[in-house]
Amino acid sequence: MSTIEDDNALLAGAKPPKSRRGLRAIVLALLAQYAIVAGLVGLTVAVTLHYLVTPRIVATFETLEAAFKRLPPR
Repeated sequence: MSTIEDDNALLAGAKPPKSRRGLRAIVLALLAQYAIVAGLVGLTVAVTLHYLVTPRIVATFETLEAAFKRLPPR
């Protein structure tokens, strides 16, 4: 009887095995979501710069170049 009681006491005091699969799946899902969102944000910024900002900057420099060409020589 004492050995059965001792075994039950040991089992009750032992910690249950940790499940790393659930934690690993959650971390991988969060990293995948982060990578996807970061990629989309990066593409959005690149497209915005390419199609909206760059033409304005180029147009400004072309306007300045034309203005400098019209100036009388020194």
